[in-house]
Amino acid sequence: MIKKFLFSTLIAICTFSAAFAQTKTKESGKDLNDPDNLASQYFSQVMGVAVDATSNLKLYKFVYEWIGTPYSYGGSSKRGIDCSAFTKAIYDKVFNTTIRRNSRDIFSMVDPLSKEDLKEGDLVFFKIKSRSISHIGIYLGDNRFAHASSSRGVVISNLNEPYYSRYFYKGGRILESFKKEFTVE
Repeated sequence: MIKKFLFSTLIAICTFSAAFAQTKTKESGKDLNDPDNLASQYFSQVMGVAVDATSNLKLYKFVYEWIGTPYSYGGSSKRGIDCSAFTKAIYDKVFNTTIRRNSRDIFSMVDPLSKEDLKEGDLVFFKIKSRSISHIGIYLGDNRFAHASSSRGVVISNLNEPYYSRYFYKGGRILESFKKEFTVE
């Protein structure tokens, strides 16, 4: 409830101030009166991602709506969700693509990537105190990723934090062959 109020208030303030600015930003050439530009700026600030990296507003809106949802192993609702169910929900709702249910199975559907090659919407995999993949999240840009943390619930974290840096395994992008095979019509 508070998130919705803050979001609505911020959008109203941005819209009001943009109404008085009759120019375009010099860096991006984006119209300040464009609601998508305002939403990009908002999500950029809230999630700590550069405005240029917030091209998929549907992704950022989805993540924003889930932030704070508690972690629950095997859970798949706003009452409690685990990391793979959160990632699966994002791919279902944002990318209209059905992926498998656990992080190891999802990894079998990707083209592995290094941290340097990650793009918005790619997946990040971790081997946390395990020899096999045990955690997954979705890359947002600027080394930030959204995930369902077992201790904090759905949050946005930084790949450069010592904990995540130590356990990071690989990034991944869903292979085209799986997009076609599993995409919901």
